[in-house]
Amino acid sequence: MKILVTGGAGFIGSNVVDGYIKEGHEVIVVDNLVSGRKENVNPKAKFYQLDIRSAEVKDVIEREKPEIINHHAAQISVPDSVKDPIYDAEVNIKGFLNILEAAVKHGVRKIIFISSGGAIYGDAEEYPTSEEYQPKPLSPYAITKYTSEHYLVYYKHQYGLEYTTLRYANIYGPRQIPHGEAGVVAIFMDNILKGKKSVLYHYPEDEKGMIRDYCFVGDVVEANIKALNQGNSDFFNIGTGVETKTLELYKLILNTYQEMGYNTSDELKEPIRQHARAGDLKRSCLVVKKASKGLGWSPKTDLKTGILKTWQWRLSHEGL
Repeated sequence: MKILVTGGAGFIGSNVVDGYIKEGHEVIVVDNLVSGRKENVNPKAKFYQLDIRSAEVKDVIEREKPEIINHHAAQISVPDSVKDPIYDAEVNIKGFLNILEAAVKHGVRKIIFISSGGAIYGDAEEYPTSEEYQPKPLSPYAITKYTSEHYLVYYKHQYGLEYTTLRYANIYGPRQIPHGEAGVVAIFMDNILKGKKSVLYHYPEDEKGMIRDYCFVGDVVEANIKALNQGNSDFFNIGTGVETKTLELYKLILNTYQEMGYNTSDELKEPIRQHARAGDLKRSCLVVKKASKGLGWSPKTDLKTGILKTWQWRLSHEGL
């Protein structure tokens, strides 16, 4: 089938594009390259350098007539959304509405929407958190993601536009950029390669950092493939259900690097502690049983294996 992937030059989106092409699908990529990289785009995909807020992106949807739109394009940083909530809404809500309007006008069958299980639930009272828990978003980024989910319900009701929503945990892996909380694995790796101490953000009661659910991008690709034909009119957590504190993550990244035969200075053993930033959640971990039933998907890659694969990729791309 023909699939248009917004944000298809980005970290996760480009991996999804590769997965779709491997499955034999025809793929169109739309990306403004603000955070994405042209070299990430699969040479078998047709590429348009466009902003999702533009009129031109509607022309592309009219011209290409994709059956499915996979919407990865977004402003992805929680701290940045706190600093500039208007820009966050411009991209994540108005940009998405621009896509939805073109989709219903030009016969798109389904939207696969990327939401955030790592942010929209807030400081959840149900923990680990399932899809049954009522989201309580505590950042502009989380608010825009949850708002977009409601727009999908409206467009299905009003126009019959089908959808599947994937609520991601913290995703890591090859091509990740060192930007924002979501890029913490890439940030730690970059700092280790530079011999630079990393910063660990934490709340006063726990200097080991905040708890997150880290899911390998290769597993996420499989969820996006499953969502092409399953999970209609529903939303699913995509994560591992495994808690990891930031200090544990840092130690694993550092130790894996050393186990691969690389030396580091003793000063890198401990990161610098700084207080949590505005919008930072103390803990986030997802229950993923619903995805197993509704999508036939479950995570396969444990954190140690995923970090090793990410290091292998990163060390083969030294110029980044």
